[in-house]
Amino acid sequence: MPPTQPSLIPVSIVTGFLGSGKTTLISRILRNPAFRRTAVIVNEFGEVGLDHDLIATSDDSVVTLTTGCLCCAVQTDLARTLIDLSDRRAAGSANYDRVLIETSGLSDPVPILQAMITDQNLAARHLAPAVVTLVDSVFGETTLREHQEARHQIALADRLLISKTDQQTPAEALLARLARLNPNAPRATTAQADPALVFAAPSIAAPSIATPSIATLADRLANIPRPSGHNGIETITLTRDQPLPGLALTLLLQAVAEHCGPRLLRLKGLVAIEEMPGRPTVIHGVRHVVGATAFLDRWPSDDLRTRMVFIAKGVPRHFVTRLLEAIEEEVRDAMTDAPSRFS
Repeated sequence: MPPTQPSLIPVSIVTGFLGSGKTTLISRILRNPAFRRTAVIVNEFGEVGLDHDLIATSDDSVVTLTTGCLCCAVQTDLARTLIDLSDRRAAGSANYDRVLIETSGLSDPVPILQAMITDQNLAARHLAPAVVTLVDSVFGETTLREHQEARHQIALADRLLISKTDQQTPAEALLARLARLNPNAPRATTAQADPALVFAAPSIAAPSIATPSIATLADRLANIPRPSGHNGIETITLTRDQPLPGLALTLLLQAVAEHCGPRLLRLKGLVAIEEMPGRPTVIHGVRHVVGATAFLDRWPSDDLRTRMVFIAKGVPRHFVTRLLEAIEEEVRDAMTDAPSRFS
């Protein structure tokens, strides 16, 4: 993904099931001097679980912490809260460089992602959010087996942080479930992860191995069979070397949103467009909502391939690939026939 633009505020969503360690992680981040200028948004102040000595002042909607960070509750809805905060920032009454949104343990991150994708005011001021999901190494396997909310939190993640490894080494069964639910998300432990990892931009890549910090855990997975999906959730990655006609991408996104609807948990990608050489477009979507595409000034790395990731439930793995093939063929046929229609 592109480097952070000075005019846009990075946003990270920290999610995870009840008891996964979100409060502990956030408290550690806020105590790090490098992250003093952080605004934290939670549903209620009580959910933050911060030590009393962290709180310095309060104006009923925004708490200023002794660390220099801000903490606020969602007063009406998330979009309004983010806009209010950014207005304060522009006026000089709120001093922060990044936003961290903590979800409740039973919540679905989808509405937050949808708001960030569809609200033009939010998109004009904030980068597309990164989703960081915490997984409890003690009870995580049981939680994933019993709670659909936990499985969706894993599937939507851009990166996974495994917590409570000081109490118990993650079981092979848990690591195997994570690999099946979201093979693209890099993994690290909360104890070993640098806080900067929480604010790193979402990556668009082919399925990756675990980060070096838990490479030894990944090695243990080498001989474990990995079915293509779990509970119907599939991660479908499309990678191609040739650019795509802009119209073909538009029709693909429309068709996927229409036919997959709520089964499409998330999509993201970098796409090379024929009409815009050297300027890839960034795509984002959640459920039936697909955000407006945006072009980058340049590719963020030497990898110039198109990469699209679709995380869906109950969608056949071949569906998106075959759909794109059919759409591209039709678009190219129309482009070839167009001149003869006017001769």
